[in-house]
Amino acid sequence: MCGFLAEFTYTGTNLTEVSTFETLLGLSTHRGPDFTETVRGDYYQLGFNRLAILDVSTLGNQPKLSPSGRYHVVFNGELYNYKALEAAYGLKNLMSTSDTEVLVHLLDELGVEGTIPLLNGMFSITVVDTKVHTLYLIRDFAGIKPLFYGKSSEGIVVASQFNQVFRHEWFCNRLELRPELIKAYMGFGYMPSPHTIYKDVYQVDPGTYLKFDRAGNEECIVYERFSSDLDTLTLNETLQKTRLEHTLKESVKRQLVSDVPIASFLSGGIDSPLITAMAKAERSNISAFTMSVSDEALDERVDAANYAKHIAVNHVVTEVSETELLSSIDAHFTYMSEPFGDYSSIPTFMVTQKAKTSYTVMLSGDGGDELFFGYPRMLDVVKKRYWFAIPYRLRRLILRLTNKLQLTRTWAPYHYKTIGDWVHEKHTHIFKTQLDGFFNEPIKDVLSAHYRFKGVFNTRKLLLWLRSNEFYAHLQRVLTKVDCMSMANSIEVRVPFLDKEVVRLAYGFYPERFKTASDLKGVLKSLLKDYYPSSIIYNQKKGFTVPIADWLKTHLYQDVQQVVFEQPIYGNSYLDSEAVRAYVADFYNGKHDSAWGVWHVYAWQKWAIKEQLL
Repeated sequence: MCGFLAEFTYTGTNLTEVSTFETLLGLSTHRGPDFTETVRGDYYQLGFNRLAILDVSTLGNQPKLSPSGRYHVVFNGELYNYKALEAAYGLKNLMSTSDTEVLVHLLDELGVEGTIPLLNGMFSITVVDTKVHTLYLIRDFAGIKPLFYGKSSEGIVVASQFNQVFRHEWFCNRLELRPELIKAYMGFGYMPSPHTIYKDVYQVDPGTYLKFDRAGNEECIVYERFSSDLDTLTLNETLQKTRLEHTLKESVKRQLVSDVPIASFLSGGIDSPLITAMAKAERSNISAFTMSVSDEALDERVDAANYAKHIAVNHVVTEVSETELLSSIDAHFTYMSEPFGDYSSIPTFMVTQKAKTSYTVMLSGDGGDELFFGYPRMLDVVKKRYWFAIPYRLRRLILRLTNKLQLTRTWAPYHYKTIGDWVHEKHTHIFKTQLDGFFNEPIKDVLSAHYRFKGVFNTRKLLLWLRSNEFYAHLQRVLTKVDCMSMANSIEVRVPFLDKEVVRLAYGFYPERFKTASDLKGVLKSLLKDYYPSSIIYNQKKGFTVPIADWLKTHLYQDVQQVVFEQPIYGNSYLDSEAVRAYVADFYNGKHDSAWGVWHVYAWQKWAIKEQLL
């Protein structure tokens, strides 16, 4: 895990000064505190901050030149199948045991486009093909690692962090906000790829690579996409558990490879206990790590301890007080290179900070809910889907005539025109009518096409569509949070559920099995019974969160007043400042209870102030 910065020019005449380039690279030092280096070619510059994980010697340093001298690479992340690729292609004369060296040898053997489909891991990769003056930007298929870039007349800037691009001298003096992305942020709490809030600055989509030549031509290639195709369904129920256990075990085994201390996060739910049990079976001396909080309604120490005791894993529990969490808020905002509005970033920042005292790599259970239908909101859609087959006006009339008006004020079939509109709003935290009022003029919904769906009578098709939406919407916010907060503490978080082979296997699961509340993540619960007793498995996960509504009204009240009501609202050429402030004031006056929405506004302002945009 690392951070990098790259420049690629079309003519070779516009590279920034080395000192300026190094200053920008320094913004991601926390991502890689172990080693820093920059190289400068005729028409490109590469800079790298290394967090040493595999082969911690200098032989694993980057930027890395391929043996032929053709490909120059900076690479953030890990390739979990690098040893298998080394063996499969008979790679010789390797000087190190790092995955980066395997990568550059493969590039010489197969070329960029021949190498990309072979990679299994979490990664963002920048490759300069010096033979043909071409730049490649490659992102892992799940979107675990970030990859930002900006396009200007001078060339391309690429980075691990958003602020390294928009602060670059090619962009910083001509930043132009995109109102539709401000709207997306205010609703979803993050910037959905491939967009950002600024024109000419983008993200590479998951499972995609971009190719730029010296003439400025751009080619976008999707090499892997999470499937919602009915044709991928191949596994019956009998095979599901057997195949999943084998594939997930292999994933955990691959992701335990590390030359620095590694442990596993452990909660009281389903996903991380399964990963921890498999890790313990593979590596007997591994530790499990749990953060305990003072709020009993949120604390998972007891449930996690029950899991740990049953598998006899060394269980490390770190206690965090409310005072510590509150005092970390400003510090955690300093590492936000982009606007981000999920307040579970606070405990994520704290737990990775605590883990860093003993470990550099952690295994996580993220991804299980998205792959195996773990969210109750998906079932809610399935239960009420048939109403959406009735025309909207007729639906409202029927419901009024049946005296359900009190119910229909908040009931989805009454309130939303399409099932896609409803699912869209389930992923947001400010109601559409309120969000529309934030702006001086009508602003389009940039993700509206993503939420279009026809076929409410087809349960299988609907469930697959819902899962795909979770993968490319909610999961992307989770991954952004975990990457940003773990890297703030120079710690690598690996995600075994998002191994390419596990996700491909999940493509083939018939979704009908997951269509009742008792079946949510049923295959994972069934698998977990091989490791733990049922009395532990069916504990309700309490969630990794903080009492944000209470905090906003007490400990954070003065800061909210200062940054929202006393500072200009960032983006006020598009945002109606008074409407935004009225929304926040209404929360304090008891007119709505959306602490999430207020946090989105607060986090937006905190980010803008931190980046000196106000």
